[in-house]
Order: sequence, then structure tokens, then C-alpha cells
Amino acid sequence: MAAGIGSVWAQDIVVAIAGPISGSEATFGEQMKRGAEQAVADINAKGGVLGKKLRLEVGDDACDPKQAVAVANQLASKKAVFVAGHYCSSSSIPASEVYAESGILQISPASTNPALTDRGAKFANVFRVCGRDDQQGAVAGAFLADKYKGKNIAIIHDKSTYGKGLADETKKALNAKGGTEKLYDSITKGDKDFTALVSKMKAAAIDAIYFGGYQTEAGLMVRQAREQGLQARLISGDALVSTEFWSITGKAGEGTLMTFGPIRASSRAPRRWSTASRPRATTRRLHAVHLRRLPGVRKGRGDRQVVKTDDLVKAMRANKVETVIGTLGFDAKGDVTSPAYVFFEWKDGKYAEM
Repeated sequence: MAAGIGSVWAQDIVVAIAGPISGSEATFGEQMKRGAEQAVADINAKGGVLGKKLRLEVGDDACDPKQAVAVANQLASKKAVFVAGHYCSSSSIPASEVYAESGILQISPASTNPALTDRGAKFANVFRVCGRDDQQGAVAGAFLADKYKGKNIAIIHDKSTYGKGLADETKKALNAKGGTEKLYDSITKGDKDFTALVSKMKAAAIDAIYFGGYQTEAGLMVRQAREQGLQARLISGDALVSTEFWSITGKAGEGTLMTFGPIRASSRAPRRWSTASRPRATTRRLHAVHLRRLPGVRKGRGDRQVVKTDDLVKAMRANKVETVIGTLGFDAKGDVTSPAYVFFEWKDGKYAEM
């Protein structure tokens, strides 16, 4: 981590969120923004941090890698001490290069690709509060091997860092359990017509479709499958935990399964949050809790207050980080120490844990 960088004294302490405020994943970006705004407002209402106010910067990467790097550089120039983001793995990974060089604490709420935290000591400033594709894929692959033994399975991905990584980890776990997919194929993120792919799956008599990708393409795929008479069950990852998925599919999405972390009730969660929105909103609030509770803000000369990234990182690794979703710990890589994935199912326009 660059020496001397990551220490800030100013009238305000700058924190940031970075994610898809625009683009196909803007639903999640809006959740990030709302959660961060509420967190900053709550903490500032209680006096801020050591008498200083938090000031929130918002970066829109549209889940585009090049735009994510540009956003990261902008946030570094504004002397942000912490960034909650990014959402897409394809954005978090290249942006993390900038944060590592600039000494900015980065905590992703949703980037699950293992590469984010698997790159050694240079990236000691990088953390995530979600699990990883290899953990999520292990659960999905074991489910497919057990519940669809002897059945025809298709594994499809959207070529994105997240989607392909998740599909490949699921395939690996399925194969390790003795299962074999009948079809492995890909689409391109942004595609809208899946007629040819559905025809191919019908010809292969597919019973279950595992899709590594996001809610828009997943929703269109399952809707078109039903329209063409293919009743194969759709199984996917945490990106489908979004009401946008059901708004695309309607009844065609009934019975769709997706892996996601178990929803834990917490006395710290504001009552105004619904159970369904709580896990998304709270993870995007973690940055404000960290800045309030971690011993990373110190007095400098005179009345200056200094936020040191190294101190924040050390406190994170103490494995007693108090958050609105309970106490979290992090391993040497920056991964949360208690990841868990369970299956949720879409029924009547709502999702619930199986």
C-alpha cells in the first residue's frame, strides 16, 4: 500500500459507493445508493465521526470495466478513504488496482469472483461481505448432482466475469460429484432473443438449466423457454434475488431457484426495511458502520483528524466488526469468514428460503 496515502484531514470525511447507477444492473446500483445515503444521514445525525461529517460521493460504473477504473481514479482524486463497491466483479477487479495504489479501503457487497481477493498482499485493502463463486457454485453443483441425477442438465453463462465464473464453478462441483452436463453454452450479456438456444435445449430434452448471469437475461430466457414449451427448471445465482426478475418473467418465473445468503433477522436493522430488502441494503451500509466503530480515526497535529487506511485494515482483520447484520470477521484474503449459501425459490412474485 502506498506510504502516506490513505490519511485524510478535512472538514468532511469522504466515503463513497461505486456501482451501476445506470445500465442494465441499475436496480442494484439504486439499492446501493439508497443504503449509503441513509447510512451517512444516520451517522451524521448522531454527530458524525469524531465531530466531522461524512460526505458521500457516488460513482457510476454501469458495470463496465473501463468506466469502473475511471470512477476509481475520480474517487481517489476526491480523497475518499473508503469505497463500498463495486457491484459487478468485472468492475471491482480492475478498480481494485486503483484503490490498492491509492491506499483506499474497498469493500464489495456483491462481487463474488474469487480473483478479487486471491491476488496477494498488494490487495490487503480489499474486502467483501458476500461469499465467492467457488462457494456458491459448490452448493449449486451439489444440488444438481443430487436432485437431477440421470437427468439432462444445461449450463449456460453470459461471458461476464461473474456469470462465467459462477457457471464454471458450478460445472466443476457437478462433475466432482459424478454428474455431467449435457449442454454447455454461452450467450452475450444484453442478448434479448434466445429462440435458437431454447430450440437447442428442447432438442437435448433439458430438465434443468443452470444460468450464470444476471436477472435480465435470465428472465427473458425462462420466459421464452416457457413460450416454446420447454419446462426445464431455471437455477441460478444471487443476481436473481431481484424483483426485476419477476417483473420480466411473471408466472414463467415460478419455481426458479437461486443461491443467496440466508436472511438473518437483526435487532440493528431499521424497521422500515422489509425482510426481502434487508440483506441487500445492510451490506451497502457497512462502510458507515466501519468508519464509526473501527479504531482507524486518530488525532493528528492540532485539531486535525487523520483517517489511516492501514488502521482500518488492521481493525477489519480483528474479526469483530459490528454491523447491522451482526458481527463479521474476515480472513487473510479479505473474504468474510462465515459465508453461507442456501436456495431461495420464486413463488407468486416473491422469493423465500427453501
